[in-house]
Amino acid sequence: MTAALDNPVSTAARSACHLELRDAYDPANTAYSAWLETGTHPAVADRPPWAAWHRTVADAVARGVHVRRARVIGEPVSSYIRWEWEVTPILNTSAGEDVRWLPRRRATDLALPSTDYWLIDGQRVVFAHFSGDGKLIEHEGVEDSAVVKMCAEAFDAVWRRAIPHDQYRPA
Repeated sequence: MTAALDNPVSTAARSACHLELRDAYDPANTAYSAWLETGTHPAVADRPPWAAWHRTVADAVARGVHVRRARVIGEPVSSYIRWEWEVTPILNTSAGEDVRWLPRRRATDLALPSTDYWLIDGQRVVFAHFSGDGKLIEHEGVEDSAVVKMCAEAFDAVWRRAIPHDQYRPA
């Protein structure tokens, strides 16, 4: 895959907006599995691929890219979402990401795409396609202006309603 698909934040010049719509991702995630077993997440930001992600975001923010992530989630939250909420300060906000949470019941009247995506510079969308159990299958890049507009409007609608990470408490 090219960097534009595999790591779209690395190609952003002004903005990178990520909309997450799943309540669980890769069940083989070792950091998540360790957290399930121990209730702790030691040095997760130092482990691959997390260290590379942290560096990518920090580099993007340093060059002036506004990186935002909105998570639409079910409540009560899944164990995976609780783990994500706990590691967000370590993996995301400490690198400069602005993260918000929107309980799904507050999004029922919003038109949202069917899968997660990155919106890069308001000009390109990178969709993430997953298997039913949450494993990433592939990324798909789209530059069609109608699709980009739909994704931008969906992200903005979620963002306006979503709760900033430091104010959200998982139910």
